[in-house]
Amino acid sequence: MNLSGMNIFAAIMAQPLSGEQMSLVKKELVDSIGTIVLDNPAKRNVLSDAMIHEITDSLSGFKQQQVRAVVLRATKGAKTWSSGHDVNELPDRGRDPLSWNDPLRVLVRAIQDFPAPIIALLEGGVWGGACEAALACDILVATPETTFAITPAKLGIPYNLGGLLTLINAIPLPIVKEMLFTAQPIPASQAYNLGMINYVKPADEIEDFVMGIARNIVQNAPLSVTVMKEQLRLLSAAHAMSPNVFERVQGMRRIVYDSDDYQEGIDSFKQKRKPVYQGK
Repeated sequence: MNLSGMNIFAAIMAQPLSGEQMSLVKKELVDSIGTIVLDNPAKRNVLSDAMIHEITDSLSGFKQQQVRAVVLRATKGAKTWSSGHDVNELPDRGRDPLSWNDPLRVLVRAIQDFPAPIIALLEGGVWGGACEAALACDILVATPETTFAITPAKLGIPYNLGGLLTLINAIPLPIVKEMLFTAQPIPASQAYNLGMINYVKPADEIEDFVMGIARNIVQNAPLSVTVMKEQLRLLSAAHAMSPNVFERVQGMRRIVYDSDDYQEGIDSFKQKRKPVYQGK
């Protein structure tokens, strides 16, 4: 086989086989620091079932390897860190769109339950469910261009209790209300002033800065860090709720996901048109 033929053969072998799924994330482990890179820019790193499965698999692998810090990021210079929940995977009305086993809920729990600190390196838009996933991380560092938006109201979706708890643990309540009710983004500078994120760093400095934080974590006693992270998780979730209140909340949610408006939100997104909500 001549050189030209070899190059063609190599190019063919580099292509995915028919039906083979291209990886949606990249992962790396160096000096006890694991890195997970969201790598589906064509779909704006949408948190599909497939991508979430790859992220949680990566976290499971890092746990077995006793990784001491994890960096969760998009590809360098990304315009969108993640566009959030994959609307195409939401169910039609009549079923809770954000149940316990929903992929987004699985991802948030995996981040919160991971035994080592997870640092979110944020560039570009952090939208919808991705905002919650980022806020579930332990330390957040963003570029000045980063924006945050929580958008269930645009789709007629009722946020569930676990998701709301994540938000109110990270954001002052009046700001949570504004973000949920308006579905409009806030800039990184405002998020920093509100205490939502730890640092704002220029794009050309953020990677080195985040890795510096990770190296500081790795130098500390891992059992101490793990136990303190779990203590903080348990304490932040210690909000008492009676069975009656829980049932009332679930009943209110059912009103939304059984409604015409919920179906309209899903249909309008898929049809790429502005929704027309009737409040019923």
